[in-house]
This record gives sequence, structure tokens and C-alpha cells, in this order.
Amino acid sequence: MTQLPREDDPNLDGSQLAIAVVLSRFNRDIGDGLLSACLAELQRLGVAPARTRVCAVPGALELPLVLQRLALSGEYDALIALGAVVRGETYHFEIVSNESARGITEVQLRTGIPIANGVLTTEDDSQAEARMADKGRDCAQAAVEMAHLIRRLTP
Repeated sequence: MTQLPREDDPNLDGSQLAIAVVLSRFNRDIGDGLLSACLAELQRLGVAPARTRVCAVPGALELPLVLQRLALSGEYDALIALGAVVRGETYHFEIVSNESARGITEVQLRTGIPIANGVLTTEDDSQAEARMADKGRDCAQAAVEMAHLIRRLTP
């Protein structure tokens, strides 16, 4: 008896996919670390550099608008949001963290294009630096896996 693939078996072959990454420039060093790890992993998974686009925005609150524009273009199988929001001494951290996450989720649900959310929300720079490489790689893998899963679930 032939075993059918399960819906939870991840397909990490990115060779036929087009993926866009949107990077927040705020906390630049952390963003660059996230982006470097993400792009290296996308390439390792087979996503051709010619089928990878990177856009930069000023901060995390600007991510959803550009993600929405890319999702609506119909050119990408998945998107990745990258950035870092590091807690400060004011309530602004909560606003930026919550609203950027809400916006990213809203774009994903409205457009049906999967978005890997790689916006780190940490207490300090050292926590973000410790997580940036793993989060960048994880987002690349999640984007490729979700692009394939959405394709399989689309009638």
C-alpha cells in the first residue's frame, strides 16, 4: 500500500518559489543579521536569488503596508517580515510590537499569501542578537513550507 503524504510533512524545496522579504531598518545591526541568515537559508533551500526580492522600510510599523502591496502583486508564493523591536523605557514598545504583529497577520489573512513573521520582540539587544540567526533561518523555512502547504490546500 502506498502511503500518501501527510499534510504535516513539510516540503522545504524552494526551487520553484518566489519569495519576498521586507526588512525593518530600525535596529539595523539586528535586522542585517536576520536578513543574512534568512537569505542564506532561502538559497540553501533552493530559492533562486533571481526569485528573491528584498525591500527595506523605516520600521516595524511600516512592514504591513509593503507586505500587502507585495502580496497583492501576485508575484510571490510567500513573504517574510524581518525586524527587531527592543523594549525601551516607554509604552511605545507595546504599541509597535502589537500593531506590527496585528498588521502582518491581517495581511496574511486578507490576501491568502503566507507571511513568516520574523520581527523579534526582546527586552534588550543581547536577546535579539542571540536569536537573530535562528529566527532568520526559521522564517525562510516557514515561508517555503507554508507556500507549499497553501498550494496543496488550494482547490
